[in-house]
Amino acid sequence: MLVEHLEHRIEHRSLNRHRCCSGRRLHPDSSLTGTITAGGSSAQANAETAWTAAYTAQVKGVTVNYDKSQGSGGGVTNWLAGSYDFAGSDAPLKADQQTSSQAICGTGGGLNLPVYLDGVAIIYNLPGVSALNLSTNTLADIFALKITTWNDPAIAADNPGVSLPATAITTVTRSDGSGTTQNFSNFLSAAAPSIWTFPPTNTWPIAGTSAQKGGSGVVQAVGAGAGTIGYADHSAIGTATAATINNVAFSQAGATAAFTAGATTVPTTTGDLSQKFDYSKLTGPSIYPIPLISYQIVCSTFKDPAQAALTKSYVGYVASSVGQQIAQKNAGSAPIPDSMLTQIQATLATVK
Repeated sequence: MLVEHLEHRIEHRSLNRHRCCSGRRLHPDSSLTGTITAGGSSAQANAETAWTAAYTAQVKGVTVNYDKSQGSGGGVTNWLAGSYDFAGSDAPLKADQQTSSQAICGTGGGLNLPVYLDGVAIIYNLPGVSALNLSTNTLADIFALKITTWNDPAIAADNPGVSLPATAITTVTRSDGSGTTQNFSNFLSAAAPSIWTFPPTNTWPIAGTSAQKGGSGVVQAVGAGAGTIGYADHSAIGTATAATINNVAFSQAGATAAFTAGATTVPTTTGDLSQKFDYSKLTGPSIYPIPLISYQIVCSTFKDPAQAALTKSYVGYVASSVGQQIAQKNAGSAPIPDSMLTQIQATLATVK
């Protein structure tokens, strides 16, 4: 009921803007019936819960099942196997996955639609240190296991006046195929290439870390162990303490500013909206330097027209200003800019 009430308040505030500018319907088709089966990104999980509650409050004949347990990698795998109507993934399809998607989607393949925007938070557990700043190079050295104690001179230089203990650093990473890992490694590879010499990947490339399944596993491990540091989608960190990166704290406005300043569409097929960041543009006090874009991946042509109608309705609702504000209020994510939402709606109109 709270989500539904929130949705009505958001719609009331946004009504005139939608009517004059967006051309998007505020309400999905309430006559639809059926079940949407999806899964993947754990970063999207809180937003999916809010979206599902708000959507099914209006479309009472539709059930939406979203499984976050397998992460982005498992979500894409299950979607390619034909088990999901859409995949949630914090990274667009790779070239070989795009080719494989033609088996379930026809020659047009899959479409990557950026519906969720947040940031990769660097969380730590260091008793006595309530505020911590890490520069890009120091962060890369820590996760490359080149800095191994908290009182290392590089960390001290980033935090003048802070008393840092000689505690050993335990680096906590993801054990599963993870889009959060992909986004974080994209940043490390681009922003600190002389230190982080590994190619961007959704699988953590270094042995010797505390590897945990899912973003929740990382958050729990950091919370349970003094001296730990890890990474997770900001919406999932709960009460964990996050470091500032280059003296910039995560904010919703900072994530949206990063999208506006540095994201470029690099389509793999007609209508695809895959994004790529130019991290050299993600500088300054108002831009969070490690943004995270998450996608809902759908077929350009569904084998079952009924499932196409259901999925288009739900994804279209998510990719509306109302849907974005619901995620912002309930999951702490940042709204996708309206210009991109308009492009997503145009792509969905071509889906069959």
